[in-house]
Amino acid sequence: MSEEKLGQHYLTALCQAFPGVVLEEGWQTKDQLTITIKINALPDVIAYLYYQQGGWLSVLFGNDERKLCGHYAVYYVLSMEQGSKCWLTVRVEVDADKPEFPSVTPRVPAAVWGEREVRDMYGLIPVGLPDERRLVLPDDWPDDLYPLRKDSMDYRQRPAPTTDSETYQFINELGNKKNNVLPIGPLHVTSDEPGHFRLFVDGENIIDADYRLFYVHRGMEKLAETRMGYNEVTFLSDRVCGICGFAHSTAYATSIENAMGILVPERAQMIRAILLEIERLHSHLLNLGLACHFVGFDSGFMQFFRVRESSMKMAEILTGARKTYGLNLIGGIRRDLLKDDMKKTRQLAQQMRREVQELVEILLTTPNIEQRTVGIGRLDPQVARDFSNVGPMVRASGHARDTRRDHPFIGYGLLPLEVHSEQGCDVLARLKVRINEVFTSLNMIDFGLDNLPAGALMVEGFSYIPHRFALGFTEAPRGDDIHWSMTGDNQKLWRWRCRAATYANWPTLRYMLRGNTVSDAPLIIGSLDPCYSCTDRMTVVDVRKKKSQVVPYKELERYSIERKNSPLK
Repeated sequence: MSEEKLGQHYLTALCQAFPGVVLEEGWQTKDQLTITIKINALPDVIAYLYYQQGGWLSVLFGNDERKLCGHYAVYYVLSMEQGSKCWLTVRVEVDADKPEFPSVTPRVPAAVWGEREVRDMYGLIPVGLPDERRLVLPDDWPDDLYPLRKDSMDYRQRPAPTTDSETYQFINELGNKKNNVLPIGPLHVTSDEPGHFRLFVDGENIIDADYRLFYVHRGMEKLAETRMGYNEVTFLSDRVCGICGFAHSTAYATSIENAMGILVPERAQMIRAILLEIERLHSHLLNLGLACHFVGFDSGFMQFFRVRESSMKMAEILTGARKTYGLNLIGGIRRDLLKDDMKKTRQLAQQMRREVQELVEILLTTPNIEQRTVGIGRLDPQVARDFSNVGPMVRASGHARDTRRDHPFIGYGLLPLEVHSEQGCDVLARLKVRINEVFTSLNMIDFGLDNLPAGALMVEGFSYIPHRFALGFTEAPRGDDIHWSMTGDNQKLWRWRCRAATYANWPTLRYMLRGNTVSDAPLIIGSLDPCYSCTDRMTVVDVRKKKSQVVPYKELERYSIERKNSPLK
């Protein structure tokens, strides 16, 4: 690779701190470095890169490479943000006959969900992992069947259940140990998608919380690896999320383009960036509207959704679809932007700017908003650092990290970007970050449309070389979406890892809920802007009275709205 290699100084420092630990190194792009290290040094190396060299753990995943090198492999992808910005992936090979590796979680808490998932999907045991509960697989899944192993199963068939009861144990770290027997049920307070939540309370005060997700795990990675061609996965990745599907398809396409060394034309890159900002607009406006609803300010809810309609119209004008644009291909995009369409989009952007400004002034001067959001759902900056949170969540806790600035692709390198952060660490701080980002997105859309480079939309004539790999990434509305792809034989992926932004934020929710009240729970969870599938109730466990109660969502919603100082009381 003739370009300057970013990250060399991290590698040099690592080799000096741990002589003889690095077994192999290689750059996928000028800012993507992968090293293979001795497995026993894994916790020390990750902790060193994380806390002493300014790394953030972006994604962790396994790979069945027995047919390639005789081993399994586990990858820890770090975004290095101290000094030169680059991606540093630490890889270890795991013996196929003794599938164990030392857990990193005791040293770097951000690894906990990734290591639990590797255990579920590959049967690789992270020795020393503090939380050995299943993460993805249901309780009735066979103990010796690991879905992402290459020889494991036909993805179209679900194995027969091994039990008819739920065995998952919810953890109450701060409450009374005698009250650790909890009711069962896949429930969630924000009525978005299925998730089983437990709030451990003393009266109205939340002592601790635990939750279980993945009730609608769709097996997309297995589907992509076994049945789909490269561009078919682009279509699939567009459907990972109903809000940020274009961010996922861009991240996936970029991962293949980086692996193959494909340089996408500047015009296509800029169009991708414009559409990503339109996607951010309708996501943030949706969240701001829901925040109004959770505090009983339903007129604000309706007005934000009214204004949000303009962002959906922008998407429809430029792509032909209000959502799930279907525009990305490996090597570029399938459709150009027309002059008349760009003119209409500019007009809508100008109208939106005026309307959002009016709504924000009303929102921030409404007394109930401040009373219900200041000091609520605090996410301590150190907790956010320890768990590698992303997006408005981490920026509202004082960490100004944004993939658009830290790891920009060409389109974002041409746009005027301002990264907004807040120090409040609470629900209000997260609202303010999203508000500021709405105006920044409008500015970037205007600039992009006014300065759209000329040129082609696609690179053609390239071929797929087997067993190359690289990262692709975008800053979605909730934070960075990270995709890692390895090409395979027969025009299919060998491995695809898709990490949505919310996956990186879920582990810290329990810290945000602690010390608050039950009526604050919907607002706190909503401030995370979670992406997951839906039921209508939650369970409250009173550790003082030793009683549990199933609360319908409508009742919890009414309780939240009618809380003291609500304008609707």
